[in-house]
Amino acid sequence: MGLFNFFKKNNEVPASLFYDTEVHCHILPGIDDGSPDVATSVELVRQMQAMGIRRIIATSHVTESTFENTPDTIGAAYDSLRAALDKEGIDVAIHTSAEYRMDEYFLKQLNNNTLLPYPENYLLIENSFFQPFWEIKELIFDLQLKGYTPILAHPERYMYYHKTPQIYKELHDQGCLFQVNFLSLAGYYYPEVKAMALRLLEKGMVDFVGSDIHNFKHTEFMKEYLKTKEYRKLAEKASAVINNNKIVF
Repeated sequence: MGLFNFFKKNNEVPASLFYDTEVHCHILPGIDDGSPDVATSVELVRQMQAMGIRRIIATSHVTESTFENTPDTIGAAYDSLRAALDKEGIDVAIHTSAEYRMDEYFLKQLNNNTLLPYPENYLLIENSFFQPFWEIKELIFDLQLKGYTPILAHPERYMYYHKTPQIYKELHDQGCLFQVNFLSLAGYYYPEVKAMALRLLEKGMVDFVGSDIHNFKHTEFMKEYLKTKEYRKLAEKASAVINNNKIVF
């Protein structure tokens, strides 16, 4: 998809996202706080397609004590969704991966070599929203030694980092890529989150944009934002720098 072919010649507000590869969403049924069942998953995929998405990396939560998913649980959820999509004639490529909370359960899976990375060995990691993983720089280095390229999920949402914003540059300079949420850029969360997302974009530290879709409330908010003039300005800026569509699978 060309950078701006989603802009109509009559200057109508665009109706499609500025990327066609989704890199962060919770659409696999019944295994985290995203889609609860197959029927919901199918409809979420339909809505994503309506916004221009053609390829999806499904990133179910992997979190100690709450969502202790494994390749087996993720694979089973994918199989049920794939069968339903095929039955409905919905043509969309889906790659299974995960959003890994940096905790003891993650470290165990890392040591056991049972992780599910993106294509090209990108690995999506996240902090707790209450406190950072204190040894994150050491962990990033370890992941790189093992051949992974870490991507920090929604760094703009970690409010504790707002108080020491130099941490963003330190992590990014270390080679940790950043995935900012489309919902953050659109203003779905706190104003401070949107401001930080835009600041990271201005400073050239947004490598990927992902929806982080969990439910229909998210898709409806996104569709409304796509109608705004603000979205057009964002698309012109962000589409030139993100790497979503460069991931091959």
